[in-house]
Amino acid sequence: MRIVKEHNERLNEILDTAQKLFVQKGYMKCTVNDILTAIGIAKGTFYHYFKSKEEVLDAIIGRTADLVYQRAQSIAEQSNLSPEEKLLQVFLAMRVTDAISVELIDQMHCSENSLMHQKTLTAMVDAIVPVLVAVTEEGNEKGIFHCPYPKEYMQIFLVSSLNLLDDGIFTFEPEEQQMVFRALISVLGKMLGIDDAPIWEQVLRTWNESNM
Repeated sequence: MRIVKEHNERLNEILDTAQKLFVQKGYMKCTVNDILTAIGIAKGTFYHYFKSKEEVLDAIIGRTADLVYQRAQSIAEQSNLSPEEKLLQVFLAMRVTDAISVELIDQMHCSENSLMHQKTLTAMVDAIVPVLVAVTEEGNEKGIFHCPYPKEYMQIFLVSSLNLLDDGIFTFEPEEQQMVFRALISVLGKMLGIDDAPIWEQVLRTWNESNM
């Protein structure tokens, strides 16, 4: 008997299956037919939802970016947090290993999957920068920050951070990575026009707690 599934259920089934196959075979080697066979659906059903494999990839990345955005926005709306605390917690909320498997992240770092990697970084920047801008403008209004270019500075900082701290692009020893992180916090302080020491102290506390 033919099984009819609700639209969102079938949509997520395609995305979940494609994500697993991208891990197993690699994005470039995985075909639409591989996805069809794994699910047991006809081409017409697939193309009802997506025009291409790349559109499936965009949707997988998009729902991950949406999850990170929701986390970040929730933090930005917390009135009990200072602008400095909000910025730090938003950066920490960008962890994606609970939304994308470690295996898929490893696949993104393969040279043949550079498109997937590039799209993921771009989606993260597009999703998070507006939240960071809102927090920065809040800090400006309260006289805590003195940032003349909130959007541009947050774009520069986020793109730099995502690339420098990406193990698939740069490989650092733990001590080197910590120094890079310290330098990034120093740059952030200069962009915001504040003393970066309190933010770095918070970073260190979080770092130590996560390694306990």
